[in-house]
Amino acid sequence: MKTHAIRIHEFGGPEVLRFEEIDLPEPADGEARIRHTAIGLNFIDTYFRTGLYPSALPAGLGSEAAGVVEAVGPGVTIVRPGDRVVYTGRPADAFSEARNFSADRLVPIPDEVSDEQAAAVLLKGLTAWYLLRRSYPVRKGDSVLLYAAAGGVGSIASQWAKALGATVIGVVSTDDKAKIAKSQGCRHIIMADNPDLPGAVRRLTDGRGVAAVYDSVGKDTFFASLDSLRPHGVMVSFGNSSGPVAPFAPSELAKRHSLYVTRPVLFDFIDSREHLLAACAELFGLLADGTVKININQRYSLKDAAKAQADLEGRKTTGSTVLIP
Repeated sequence: MKTHAIRIHEFGGPEVLRFEEIDLPEPADGEARIRHTAIGLNFIDTYFRTGLYPSALPAGLGSEAAGVVEAVGPGVTIVRPGDRVVYTGRPADAFSEARNFSADRLVPIPDEVSDEQAAAVLLKGLTAWYLLRRSYPVRKGDSVLLYAAAGGVGSIASQWAKALGATVIGVVSTDDKAKIAKSQGCRHIIMADNPDLPGAVRRLTDGRGVAAVYDSVGKDTFFASLDSLRPHGVMVSFGNSSGPVAPFAPSELAKRHSLYVTRPVLFDFIDSREHLLAACAELFGLLADGTVKININQRYSLKDAAKAQADLEGRKTTGSTVLIP
């Protein structure tokens, strides 16, 4: 069948995105065809576009989407045509009107969650889940430092961490984003251009430092993040918006009082359907009871995916963003 999708034929800026007609084959064994109704926008998509995460060209983009199952391939019994589902995973091709995807990676959308909410929350929400529940399990009374606190992951993680009993110190780039982060659970705010971020953290924690740093920025903030940790603190590096972290000597951790550093990847935590569904049940449960609220603050047409990515990289977005096919 004919459909449309975003394709890149070279690595580069948002201008390399092309909205093209493609041929979509019938679902193969174990696959289902999903007609997308909402597509999530995530910073990781820009890493594939620029080639930071290499892929064979031409390539699709997009890591999560929600929609309706239209057809299933041989042997598929987990889902049926008409089911509302959401997914995140590879290969990256969610920036499309329809696609085929492994049926055992599709997650049913609860009745109380809309397609837009599901597409906006799954990857970012599961990222918040593995940060707060697996990479450094937040405990009541902890202080934690969270970068991009008004962004997609940050908006969810700040609410969740507060519900777990943590004091959240959010890092944001503008006064407007500071207001948003405060409203979503951050007790304290540090501006991203603060030349002494570790000093600000120490002042807010009576000199102790934080139990964990959740750092999505990468190269530009790595050592400031280490300097913000308490003894035995955990540096969780989960993004590279300023570029990848350069190699460093383990002695840097020793001289800062026996720190830990981890670079987790979501898909290592949802490596089976059982683990995927369990994580999603916890996430959707927080949505259902109101602990976490999803703010979809931007909507773009799929055809305007280049502008959406440009706005994301330009720090013009807050909360979650969806593309509408």
